[in-house]
Amino acid sequence: MLTNGHIGINHLFILGQERNSFSMQTKIPKIFEQINKEDIYNVLDKKYSILGSMWVSHQIEWFNGNYACFKDHDKFLIIIYLTKKTLDFYLSNFIKLTYWEFFSNENIEIEEFNISEISNELYIPKESARRKIIELESEGVIRKIGKKIIIDRSCFNYSKPIDSIKRVSTFLSTLSTMAYEEKILPRKLTSSELELIIKNNFSNIWNFYYELQIPMMINYKKIFKDFDSFHIFGICVVGQHFDAKKLSTQQIDRDDFMKSFFTNAKPQGINAMSISEITGIPRATVIRKLQKLVKQGNLTIDKMKHYRLKGTFLKSIKPIQKDNLFRLSNFSAKIYNLAL
Repeated sequence: MLTNGHIGINHLFILGQERNSFSMQTKIPKIFEQINKEDIYNVLDKKYSILGSMWVSHQIEWFNGNYACFKDHDKFLIIIYLTKKTLDFYLSNFIKLTYWEFFSNENIEIEEFNISEISNELYIPKESARRKIIELESEGVIRKIGKKIIIDRSCFNYSKPIDSIKRVSTFLSTLSTMAYEEKILPRKLTSSELELIIKNNFSNIWNFYYELQIPMMINYKKIFKDFDSFHIFGICVVGQHFDAKKLSTQQIDRDDFMKSFFTNAKPQGINAMSISEITGIPRATVIRKLQKLVKQGNLTIDKMKHYRLKGTFLKSIKPIQKDNLFRLSNFSAKIYNLAL
């Protein structure tokens, strides 16, 4: 009770209990102990022969899954861009959905958008953007229900990103071990631990994931002019990554690893049929894009019709690789700061 403007003993006792309860339940983060993206970048760069191959492999698997949704990379990019806008809304309004909550409904409510926005943000010609939006609407993927606009995941070949979560968790676990050895992380993180953290904080973390992936897709599209060409080129990169990895069992940095791409006198290469089977892209399209990549000086072809990377071109995309590595470092640091 209140007496002469003072708080009574019972109130003080209750307030003390509340303070003790708060202090027992809440861990106040220490800013000076945060994991910095610059430190994570240094580990990624230093241990690139291991980590780079893991991440490149994940990216290709992710791209294969993207293409399978619509047989059209631009359509997939439009859908994840609109989904990210919804995830931005959740984040800015302190809404956090778990993996299970996010996928409890086939529909995702999205904000109003226009063709010019899609064209400008995603580097898609305006008429192409218009055509693809119309196709997505006619397929029922994007539709209006009253005043709402939704993405209906039941209307396209969509699968939950369980494999992506597992691959990302495995990558982050391996990176955490190397960061721990470099005294950057206080402990190692297991892949199962990281997988649970991603699922429990899904809407926020997948927002960060798209923040990583969307600029990467756009940057490479600007170089290759279309996603199919980049996808096909990426398969050649993965093959040569593993060839280079076989040559050196040591953990080496990115510059030395990229040099080792071309120290093998006879890298195995890959043929058009294998690329088509891996990507799902029709063989005729693969052959046409390969011919263009060879003509542009991105790939070489031997008498067995095996395709390999051309060293001069690979050097020209190093700045974009570095930018992507910084984005990956930022994404990784955010998850470590959440986990530790």
